[in-house]
Amino acid sequence: MVKWKKITLFAILGAIAGYGYYYYIGCYNGSCLIGSNVYISTAYGSLLGISLGWGKKEQKEKAEQ
Repeated sequence: MVKWKKITLFAILGAIAGYGYYYYIGCYNGSCLIGSNVYISTAYGSLLGISLGWGKKEQKEKAEQ
């Protein structure tokens, strides 16, 4: 259960970071795929957060014990 809370937290933080990327850095003329659309940049940030929060190292440590 703690693992899913960690993944959810990282997904939310990633979504916030993706929105921040859109708001502060994103391009408005449509030439940038990620930065030109708020939904794409937020989803991309969320997926990046999930991939960072997944944590393969924890599973390996439990298997060794």
